Amino acid sequence: MADLDKEKQKLVSRIKRIRGQVDSIERSLTTGDDCADVLMLLANVRGGINSLMAEVLEDHIRHHLLSTERNSTPPHELAEDMIDLVRAYLK
Repeated sequence: MADLDKEKQKLVSRIKRIRGQVDSIERSLTTGDDCADVLMLLANVRGGINSLMAEVLEDHIRHHLLSTERNSTPPHELAEDMIDLVRAYLK
């Protein structure tokens, strides 16, 4: 249980960093910073969001699709579930 709390705290910390990056983008836009600087900030946020998405998706796969409750699920159904996740969240 402590491991889950620690993992959740890590995710919350990532979200706080992303929020700070978004605030930085807003400041850059309102102060008229150079477009290249704003684009770099946007790319950083996109990277942070993609990383967060990958972490949550990995946790979902490990804890829900590969759980002991689903051991009796045929492999092709698990594969379809994973494909659905990819299509829903990574397109």
